[in-house]
Order: sequence, then structure tokens, then C-alpha cells
Amino acid sequence: MSVLRRLSAEAIGSLLLAATVVGSGVMAERLAGGNAAVALLANTGATVAVLATLIALLGPVSGAHFNPAVSLVQAVRKALSWQDAGAYAVVQVLGCCTGAILAHAMFGLPWLQSSVLVRTGTAQWLAEAVATFGLLLVILGHSRVQDAPWMIAAWIGAAYWFTASTSFANPAITIARSLSDTFAGIRPVDVPGFILAQFVGALLALLVARSLFSGVGVKVVGLAAEGSSTDSATRRDPLTRQRPGSQADALGSRRAPRNTP
Repeated sequence: MSVLRRLSAEAIGSLLLAATVVGSGVMAERLAGGNAAVALLANTGATVAVLATLIALLGPVSGAHFNPAVSLVQAVRKALSWQDAGAYAVVQVLGCCTGAILAHAMFGLPWLQSSVLVRTGTAQWLAEAVATFGLLLVILGHSRVQDAPWMIAAWIGAAYWFTASTSFANPAITIARSLSDTFAGIRPVDVPGFILAQFVGALLALLVARSLFSGVGVKVVGLAAEGSSTDSATRRDPLTRQRPGSQADALGSRRAPRNTP
């Protein structure tokens, strides 16, 4: 799969995901009549549906990361080159920011905004670490291709409700939401704390996955590392629709040796 096609898929997926998060927040707030629980429920439902759809649709093209924390983990474990991970992160951030602007345009709001919604403090940071940890653990640990879209989307949907931060779990989305003074927003000054917590949660998930899933052949998601070897004894990659040795998998990567997560 060419780099241009993969980056295009990441950009489009990130744009549509962010447009959904922000746009459904605007619609929910308008229709909920001041009921925050109803607004959050509507926001959650739209996000879960679009996330599952985008993973199933674009996973075979780029891996459907849409998230710099996911791309970072793939680079750390050498499933994705650092150069590609950096390119992924750039288009993910640009795509998400463009998606926020698109949502504003669709609802007749000022295109460029800056949120004033306060989201900070130890509880919020812990919530983001937990949300991102769980997200990456699901990505690293699921073993059946057909399970990936619903498992990942289901985790995010649940984390919307059981975390104090409503589960951003994505640095690119976090940056984009700082550009929207709407239901989904976050003050720009609060963004660094969220992003740091997200990366901590992601790296902790990688450490846990290496221990938890070692020896069972479950492969971590991500693009195949150049020159990586395959092990036909391991199970099919999460979200993979290709055989071992294929150039790209859905959330795609090649098999790791059985004792390597």
C-alpha cells in the first residue's frame, strides 16, 4: 500500500471522526433542552457508530489509527517506522482540526473558535490515562478480525460514561476539540495535560500487553515493519484481512513471533 494512500485514509478518517464528535455535540446540545445526560448520550451514540464504521472501512488501507497515541505505540514496537508514524500524526492532527471546522460550517457557526470549557485537574488526567490505556489494550489484545471495530468503538462508548473526562483518548482529537467552543470543547491551556496523560496511558498499555498477551500469538495492530519476519503459527492479526506476509493489514501489521506482542 502506497504511503500516499495510507496518509489519505488517515486524513479522511480523522476528519470524519472529528466532524462527528464535534457536530453531534452541537446537534445534541441543541436538541437536549439543557439535559446534559441526553446530550452526552447522543454524542456517544454518534461517535461509536462512526468509529466502528471508519475502522471497518479504512482499516485495510491505513490501519485506521486516527490517533497519534496508536501510531506512537506501533513505532515503539517497530510495527511502523518512525518516519511513517510522524507523517501519520501530522495528517491525523490536520484531519481532526479540519473536521472540527467542517462541523462548525455545517451548523452555521464561526469556523475558527477557541474553547473556554475547563477540563483540567488530577481526576481528569487520570481519566484520560485510563481511557487511553483501555483503548490501546483492546487494540493490542483483540484476536479476531471481525471483533476489532465493535470492541474499539464499544470501549470508547463506555469510557465516555465511566471516565470524568468523557474519554478523549486521542491527542489529535484533543487538539481539534480545543478549536471548538461547543459541547465537545476543551480549553487550549488544558490540552497539554490531556495529551501527556494519553501518551502515558498508551505506553503503559503496551507494557501490560507485552506481558498479558505474550505466548498466545495475538498481534498488536499497526502497519507492517519493513523487513519484519512472520510466524505462520500465530493467529490472524486484529482487523487483518490479509494472510501473513501481506504488505498491509487492517489496523494492519504482520504477525509477530509467538513470544513477541
